[in-house]
Amino acid sequence: MRFEPRPTRGVPDVRRRVWRALTTAVLATMPVAVHAVGTAAGTAIQNQATVDFSIGGTPASVASNTSAITGAEIVDVTVAVQSPTVAVPAGTSGAALVFLVTNTGNASETFLLTGDSVLVGDDFDPIPTAPFLYFDSDGSGDLSPTDTPYVAGGNDPVLAADTSVTIIVVNDIPNGLPDGNRGRSELRAAASTGTGAPGTLFAGQGTGGVDVLLGTSGGQAAVFGEYIVGDILVSALKSQTVADPFGGGQPVPGATIAYQIVVNATGSGTALGATFTDAIPANTTYVAASLRLNGGALSDAADADAGALAGAPTPAITVALGNLTAASGPQTIEFTVTIN
Repeated sequence: MRFEPRPTRGVPDVRRRVWRALTTAVLATMPVAVHAVGTAAGTAIQNQATVDFSIGGTPASVASNTSAITGAEIVDVTVAVQSPTVAVPAGTSGAALVFLVTNTGNASETFLLTGDSVLVGDDFDPIPTAPFLYFDSDGSGDLSPTDTPYVAGGNDPVLAADTSVTIIVVNDIPNGLPDGNRGRSELRAAASTGTGAPGTLFAGQGTGGVDVLLGTSGGQAAVFGEYIVGDILVSALKSQTVADPFGGGQPVPGATIAYQIVVNATGSGTALGATFTDAIPANTTYVAASLRLNGGALSDAADADAGALAGAPTPAITVALGNLTAASGPQTIEFTVTIN
């Protein structure tokens, strides 16, 4: 590497060589920053060093050449099940499991989706419907008429870095299964750029022609959810009422949000040891002593009654509902928060 000091007149060659050696030593000891996920693919990472000094009292400096590196592309993905266990009666049609596919790489990527309901480790094989996979188009978190069927090769999701898509896997449940039987169904997402061992390189195949490196997932991920057969079905319906400090219903700072959640059991079985949990929303503060079950007040402390406000890792309401049957009737939980 060659450097030329700006004021060189009258400076002996030996001194020039000393400054060049000094500059080289400084650059050799500078740490090299390595960026992967988090820095967008194709980003130019530039660096230029300088050495300041004086010659006979006159300030001088030396600038290195500019080092430029174009950030490579990392391909990574996660798949998480949003509904790990879904209770269904035997013979149910169109039972849904909800998954979240997230692009954890640093560039936009297209993902190919596949589902599988013939897995080991369960008691029965759910029966895939046709279509089998859906996009949660309306964001409802369950299968609805507006959800779009996934067609492999036709509408593969294209995800920007750090974005997600919700996918619904739909199966029918065979008749005649005993209570407690479990059936698994899996969703797999694979990067269209390629999959393989972490660290595999796809030269020049990334955004703008940069190199692509497979991240820790190897460009693919899969996870399964489970159906559990039972004659008891438990539902939870949540509503909210906002009251602002000015007598209206606008969600402004200082306004309160009164939540009501109705838990209901239907069918002929029993949901054993049901426990209700609801995290206090971010940017709100729980209103002390506002927790109620079926109209009766519950204390915030973990004591003899069914309710409590748990503080770690995040504040959350918990209510022990016990064993629920259809005869238990609706269980109504209420609490209030204030918008910060």
